[in-house]
Amino acid sequence: MKNRRFYLDLVHMLGFMPRNLSLYRLAFIPKSAQQKNPSGNRLNNERLEYLGDALLDAIVANHLFNRFPEGDEGFMTKLRARIVKRKNLDYLATKIGLQAFINSGISNGSKSKHIYGNALEALIGAIYLDRGYGAARKFFERKILNRHIDLVRLAKKDPDYKSRVIEWTQKNRVEITFESKEEHLSGIKAPSFVSVILFNKEEKGSGRGDSKKEAEQQAAKAALKSIHTL
Repeated sequence: MKNRRFYLDLVHMLGFMPRNLSLYRLAFIPKSAQQKNPSGNRLNNERLEYLGDALLDAIVANHLFNRFPEGDEGFMTKLRARIVKRKNLDYLATKIGLQAFINSGISNGSKSKHIYGNALEALIGAIYLDRGYGAARKFFERKILNRHIDLVRLAKKDPDYKSRVIEWTQKNRVEITFESKEEHLSGIKAPSFVSVILFNKEEKGSGRGDSKKEAEQQAAKAALKSIHTL
């Protein structure tokens, strides 16, 4: 009965009938679950996540290539990065109800910050192995891209705050410095980063992120607000 429930829920989410259920079960087991098979080998979705990550880049690149025939390489590269960034994948995973499939035996303290986004990538990898590239592409386009992402609106956004603030400092002959450091928060395995931006050695903004790059972007955003250009 449990297997039938899993199968029916999976069909509802995917929009097609999966063949190899073991692939999908594996896609929903994060590393933090610390599960092992009878032979003692670890069971988790890391390998499927690796595969899905590469597939998502190709799927989104192909979609943008067709959607924006006049878009240049830089425009499409930036737009793809916004779509597949980890925080956005976390959000998209919850929009399709993927969180309901994640192993329920994982304690909150051991959960990865991006457990849902990682599982979404692993799911794409599982679909590819089970039904092929075409099925993986159709699933992501029909169930996610077309329903939950406004490409036109996303294309109009320019979140590259660091480039904008550097451009401003160059125009106004201001010395700019980024100071970043890594932090380890209690109960969270993955490190976080804090960045401070200085104009002529005076602090103008600070930011925090899951990577040094993201922290610098947030610091740059704060600096732009402080000089009233955002």
